[in-house]
Amino acid sequence: MLRVDHLTKNYGDTVAVNDLSFDVAPGVVTGFLGPNGSGKSTTMRVMLGLDRPTKGATTINGRSYHDFPAPLREVGALLDAKAVHPGRSARNHLRALAASNGIAPSRVDEVLEFAGIASVADKKVGGFSLGMSQRLGIAGAILGDPGVLLFDEPVNGLDPEGIRWIREFFATLAREGRTVFVSSHLMSEMALTADQIIVIGRGRFIAQGSVDDLTSHAAGTVFVASNDNARLAERLRDLGGRVTVNERGLDVSELVSTKIGGVALAEGISLSELTPQRASLEEVFMDLTADSVEYGSAHVAS
Repeated sequence: MLRVDHLTKNYGDTVAVNDLSFDVAPGVVTGFLGPNGSGKSTTMRVMLGLDRPTKGATTINGRSYHDFPAPLREVGALLDAKAVHPGRSARNHLRALAASNGIAPSRVDEVLEFAGIASVADKKVGGFSLGMSQRLGIAGAILGDPGVLLFDEPVNGLDPEGIRWIREFFATLAREGRTVFVSSHLMSEMALTADQIIVIGRGRFIAQGSVDDLTSHAAGTVFVASNDNARLAERLRDLGGRVTVNERGLDVSELVSTKIGGVALAEGISLSELTPQRASLEEVFMDLTADSVEYGSAHVAS
């Protein structure tokens, strides 16, 4: 169990995290989402004792990270895959971590094999690609067989096979009853990977729930195809609908499917498809964080 309890972290006059509270339960994969500058990385650094909170606290299974005598046996983490001495081999890097936490040296070869980098174990990590470094970071995170794992952008640099591998890896960890906390900016991947989602913005809590919970109450769109899409689009816009025309038909928002069907019937327009479409996690995220984006792009006039 991870707990963030009224956490505030200031850097000078900048408030990175602002009275943030949430719990992360074991047995599920929890995605941690927020725009750039929302405080995700800062929160994780405080969890791992790398930054001191200005106010509040974070605990792991009821204890501060600093209270664990052998923290790698309790908590595994991957925050920056390139934060490794470039002159060390992958094997020696993991051996040093194992020695510092009383972990048997034989465990090093086990995690190298599991992460798929046993063949490059004796190469210097300074020459590793980002994907290989991510796999080394994952090997380090599981070195102590911990019950709590934290990952910050873990799929960066991984190829499609690697992304599928890590998705299955997270699911396996959760099934084993471990706490799995994953920060990512990839909405489509989080929709496939995470059982629970926590959304923050400008350092504050915004929402928490399953992907289904978050998307079921959001306004989606309706796809409609007919024998006269141009006339139907005009009538729907007259009624306040937002209509986007594509090759297959119309994507309509601001109007429900029954209203669209009624308009088509009244106009004598024949429909070949009328399908409500639930909002995606990305659409929900954009709506939830619309007021929390630090840097945004302006619309370009046509």
